[in-house]
Amino acid sequence: MREVRIARISAEPLDVAAHLAAVEGPGVGAVTSFVGTVRDHDPDAAASVVALEYSAHPDAEATLHDIALSTIGEAAAVVAISHRVGRLEVGEAAVVIAVGTAHRDEAFTICRDLIETVKRELPVWKRQHAADGTAAWKGIGG
Repeated sequence: MREVRIARISAEPLDVAAHLAAVEGPGVGAVTSFVGTVRDHDPDAAASVVALEYSAHPDAEATLHDIALSTIGEAAAVVAISHRVGRLEVGEAAVVIAVGTAHRDEAFTICRDLIETVKRELPVWKRQHAADGTAAWKGIGG
């Protein structure tokens, strides 16, 4: 069991339950998840954040799959991961990750490594919109 069952870049709202269901199986004893949502503040913004607008390189979905497979490594794990594109309002999910493994420690480790690698390497950029009308672009790693 070493599989990426979902690796998707989507303009549609992300379905957390579908990601959790995708990693179920008879050998799975632990499921961890991460849901990254749009928050109403950023230390770099002068005003409150009202929305984020994500855009992705055309190869982003293939890159996401490669990141997931690489992060799994030789572990017996299943992964479901998606990243939104388009305009997202405060509270909407931008990233959903679910990891299923036999044991909890491995599931937590893979889940954390996945989000950290995605933040560093996935070619997705965001434009942060603030309540005062300003906007700022943030790139990979931001």
